[in-house]
Amino acid sequence: MPGAKHRIEVPVVAAREVLAAEGRVTVIDLRSPGEFAEDHLPGAVNVPLFDDVERAVVGTLYRRESPESAFREARERTIEKIEQLVSGIAEVAAWTPPRTDLRAKVAEMTQDGMRGMEGGLELAPRTELEAGAVVLSCWRGGLRSRSVVALLGELGLERALALEGGYRAYRAHVRAELAELTAPARTFVLRGLTGVGKTLVLRAVEELRPGWTVDLEGIAGHRSSILGMVGLAPVTQKAFESGLAARLRARTAGRPCVFEGESRKVGDVILPERVWGALVGGESLELVASTARRVDVLIEDYLAKDESRAELTRQLPFIEERLGKKKWAGVLVGLLAEERDRELVELLLEHYYDPLYRHSEGKHAYATRIDAESAEDAARDVVAWIEARQPL
Repeated sequence: MPGAKHRIEVPVVAAREVLAAEGRVTVIDLRSPGEFAEDHLPGAVNVPLFDDVERAVVGTLYRRESPESAFREARERTIEKIEQLVSGIAEVAAWTPPRTDLRAKVAEMTQDGMRGMEGGLELAPRTELEAGAVVLSCWRGGLRSRSVVALLGELGLERALALEGGYRAYRAHVRAELAELTAPARTFVLRGLTGVGKTLVLRAVEELRPGWTVDLEGIAGHRSSILGMVGLAPVTQKAFESGLAARLRARTAGRPCVFEGESRKVGDVILPERVWGALVGGESLELVASTARRVDVLIEDYLAKDESRAELTRQLPFIEERLGKKKWAGVLVGLLAEERDRELVELLLEHYYDPLYRHSEGKHAYATRIDAESAEDAARDVVAWIEARQPL
């Protein structure tokens, strides 16, 4: 926003430093809500400079006319909504901005156009972040974040910095982390028929030994089956990789790593190669439970929310078709509509899930078998078994 005669120092910091300081700094994402929803830095708060429509307009002008045309449009929209933007940042940053004419200030700082603005910003890399720092991120660390940091600095928020390279640099960092991952030396995989409670046991293990587990389904927002999205909010591939990298980053080196058995795809997201290799190479532990227990688990998991019934009504015809449209058409949906839930789940287990699981998982050799009638008891048995054979 500064003119060529008034150079402003803009502190910038790399994604690596921001991630290392997670929990001690505030990250504000200036991108549009749609960009933010696709993926963002861990713990980031969205305070958009432009909404999705405004971003699309500016982007279209940039591509079809010129960068200067896009800049002029962005300038007018920024002047119009700058009070709202600064107010949002102030609330997230726990900061009280000074009383001033923000519109006039932005107009003055941007009066020399895009080139003048770029020439007036002097980037100052930082290698450390103090507690309380406010890091602002945009798509590529360009004018969107740099200019806002410059403005905030002029207003007295000296702890504001721009994310160097923006979200794009952060994304590259995450991809590199996952590509260079060293698999945990001791990896264990919970396996068992659908409904045996693998996820429940995994989370109970985490309660007993924090940091041991990686809940792939929890990160993906999907149970990794044709009905796996019911009652959940599946995430994008980018968001999954961000969440996975954050979880792996937080793990203590040398500790056991416990996964739930998965295929290479969890819903629509694909496991990175190194993570898949760790899962495939892990020692398999078989969880077993009665059919009655498995039915209870699945009813609680899939039908705990009223809105899940509508989702299941839409999804069950896919299973009916796979089982044989002529024989099964409307059977499962009918049982659901009549609230014959236990009968429905028993049929699904007997005719669909159990045969499918035995076909795909039959190749695994199990190191031990653990009773999972109680998730908490099973978790204690898992921990005891691992610690007896893998002393810490």
